[in-house]
Amino acid sequence: MSRVGVLFFGAWALSGCIPAEAGPGRYQAPDYPQQQPDQFERRSIDQDVRALPAPPPAWEARRVTADARQVASSTYVVQPGDSLRSIAVKTSAGSEAIARANNLLPPYVIQPGQRLSIPGGRYHLVRAGETGIAIARAYSVDWSRIIAANALAEPYILRTGQRLLVPSSRPETIEERAARFHIDIDDILTGGEPALAANAQPAKPVATAKRVLPATTPVAAPAVRTAGQFAWPVKGSVVKRFGPGKSGERNDGIKIAVPLDTPVLAAADGVVAYVGSDVPALGGLVIVKHGSSTTTVYGHAGQLLVQRGQSVKKGQMIALSGNSGFADRPELHFEIRQGRTPVDPLTRLAAR
Repeated sequence: MSRVGVLFFGAWALSGCIPAEAGPGRYQAPDYPQQQPDQFERRSIDQDVRALPAPPPAWEARRVTADARQVASSTYVVQPGDSLRSIAVKTSAGSEAIARANNLLPPYVIQPGQRLSIPGGRYHLVRAGETGIAIARAYSVDWSRIIAANALAEPYILRTGQRLLVPSSRPETIEERAARFHIDIDDILTGGEPALAANAQPAKPVATAKRVLPATTPVAAPAVRTAGQFAWPVKGSVVKRFGPGKSGERNDGIKIAVPLDTPVLAAADGVVAYVGSDVPALGGLVIVKHGSSTTTVYGHAGQLLVQRGQSVKKGQMIALSGNSGFADRPELHFEIRQGRTPVDPLTRLAAR
């Protein structure tokens, strides 16, 4: 039997032995979706990773056309009935950019006859389902530069109709282009969520893997707040600690050595924000968002057992360990992030 076959059989056998009603702190068998794999585009960056049938991520499912409008710097005189949003439509500039240029604060009150500076630049009109990652790719600009140019902040949710200022780009080398298409955890956290349509509500998390959301459906942020310490996602030896290594590379989490097919457990209650293998170094990857802008990351998995938009409980099985990605051995890469900033997991995990 191939290694992939062993992974699948191991997960099937294990799920059959675990009570479906397991509560927090105990293993919980995943609910497998009824769809067949050929209903979705099959992407496999890492052939050692098995995942439940699901569509490609939103930045691949919803490509972006680089059709930004070039706006010249100007002055606009406010007319009766104008709002900041309507002025943005008239000028093709971003309402947030206009507010920043004129030191306007919420609720952005403007008066007829008031003269507003309209900042020039390239403005992209965000359409339904577009993501920051896809927008950055379309314009050959790092997503981090777009974040800075638009003063975007937590929770980094784009909205349909929003006009983003896109910084100027320059000719790229082949190496720079390849680097721009490299996805990291920060990109997924800040630019991976689809734009929310006007007057629409994001999908509410559900506690089952049977629901498969369209890639372009936004997911509601978790309402839970992480209280106390996080639980260890696996039992094993820490073989690499947080911070810079001997050769200068930085580890944003810890590496825990475990046997293949070890159940990987959610460290706290939360909502699955990402499942896949788009970060080559980490292979099979699950990202779970918790309350208070806290996120946990689980990498090098051999099998992924949850779906995006699924709510999970502390101690619930979300994956099986593997040696996918750039793993040195069968191990789990585990991170805790506060906002975009990685923190040493050993300072937040329960003593053992």
